[in-house]
Amino acid sequence: MREIPVSKFKATCLSTLAEVKRTRKPVRVTRFGEPLAEIGPPKKNRKNKSWLGRMADQSEILGDITDTAGAWAGWERQQR
Repeated sequence: MREIPVSKFKATCLSTLAEVKRTRKPVRVTRFGEPLAEIGPPKKNRKNKSWLGRMADQSEILGDITDTAGAWAGWERQQR
């Protein structure tokens, strides 16, 4: 990771940000040799992707989802 002092970052802010976006390599900004901030590339844009499949591997189906035999077992019918 490339390190630059805060004074140099202040003078070259826009070009440093453009470089990080272009090369996708982060830059660490330091002050008196101590890390002050890390600038990383933006995450991939997901706006254009379909919403289908976004929740893949996020849930688990337990049992048979097509079997409705026991679905109404705990319900009682009301008489009118």
